[in-house]
Amino acid sequence: MRDVHYAIGGRQIFAGLDLIVRRGRITAIMGPSGGGKTTLLKLITGQITPDRGSVQVFGQDVATLGRRDLYALRQRLGLLFQNGALLTDMDVFDNVAFPVREHSDLPETLIRKLVLTKLQAVGLRGAAHLAPAELSGGMARRVALARAIVMDPEVLMYDEPFVGLDPISLGVILRLIKQMNSALGITSIVVSHDVQELATIADESYLLLDGRVAAAGTPEQLRTSAATICSRACGGSARWLCSCCSCSPRACRRSHARTCC
Repeated sequence: MRDVHYAIGGRQIFAGLDLIVRRGRITAIMGPSGGGKTTLLKLITGQITPDRGSVQVFGQDVATLGRRDLYALRQRLGLLFQNGALLTDMDVFDNVAFPVREHSDLPETLIRKLVLTKLQAVGLRGAAHLAPAELSGGMARRVALARAIVMDPEVLMYDEPFVGLDPISLGVILRLIKQMNSALGITSIVVSHDVQELATIADESYLLLDGRVAAAGTPEQLRTSAATICSRACGGSARWLCSCCSCSPRACRRSHARTCC
């Protein structure tokens, strides 16, 4: 992304956003709720186009692609939606099989093998015939992950994958993100406001604030940067950063202008 500007209804979401996702790595996109993280994924997939600037995926400017080329691009991408977004009138097997049936002419025998292989990868082969209503939150997220990888994408995007999960399920999802990236040799983009969790798996991280990249680097580098940002802006939209730099939110609100970490 280069100098990306995007606004909705007069509200500026991005104002000169520059961001690079490197092949084969786990890139974390962090920021407060409402900071444009999901909007960023929509720009990557071509659901929306920037008001200014360019979004390039696999060397192609997404905004200039025609419908056929855009669909071809999307088939190289996988997306784990917020809260899973499973189809409630289909069982687990049919949810995972849905993209394959829509975008390929594979016979059902091969689809069955493929779907069960992906469910095995997330530890849910035995849940193939359960309904979404019968799944726990963590299980539903893992089924959604199996669906996201069933077409063997080159880039896998995770939209707030940790929301609503208990600590055990959260740990399972973290481990799966790391394993999938390594085993499949894919590129992963994880957007979340859960700073501490992302720090355990990310190779590179970006902090988004006020429509721009406020800090970028390894998780350790961001921990140092976040302290400065937190002390400067904790009284406003950046108070969530206290979890990154391990300072006290209460002390941070008192200090404002001085470093609190």
